[in-house]
Amino acid sequence: MTTVSFRQVDAGGERLGVASGSCTLGTLMLATGARGVVAIVMGDDAQALWQDLQARFPRAALVRDDPQAREYLHRATAFIEGTSAQVDFPLDIRGTAFQRQVWAALRTIPPGTTVTYAELARRTGAPAAVRAVAGACGANALAVVIPCHRVVRSDGTLSGYRWGVARKQALITREAACGAGVAQPA
Repeated sequence: MTTVSFRQVDAGGERLGVASGSCTLGTLMLATGARGVVAIVMGDDAQALWQDLQARFPRAALVRDDPQAREYLHRATAFIEGTSAQVDFPLDIRGTAFQRQVWAALRTIPPGTTVTYAELARRTGAPAAVRAVAGACGANALAVVIPCHRVVRSDGTLSGYRWGVARKQALITREAACGAGVAQPA
């Protein structure tokens, strides 16, 4: 079972362990602090991902090749690849109250299914806040674990995904092909 801690953005002065590796979706970089994993980012360029973490946590001391981060990275990779049925590490989910509300709603969307931004806004109790919901999806720092890839436009087409629309399509396709989906965040 995953332990989840919610709090406001960057407390500053903290140490974050970082590890990076590869999976079928590209390069993964994971950062973890005292309360759990704070970020899982993906892309094609490890240096760009490092810069993303530096920008996201400007007052934190980022420590490369951290043993705990490396262990969590292996678990995250297994989850992403579908060889693990759940996230087996603590999460430290940081954001505004509204973002955390949206991210909690995202975690209830079953693998292999999608919802529209408007439907997600309704689920959060703010049906008129479609753009704000999209903004919260874009601010998500926990790729796949908070499954913002499961949100589509009202016409069913894919739109922006922080880590690339091709990755979003790959995740949706992979989950749909697995019937009930690859893995579900605990």
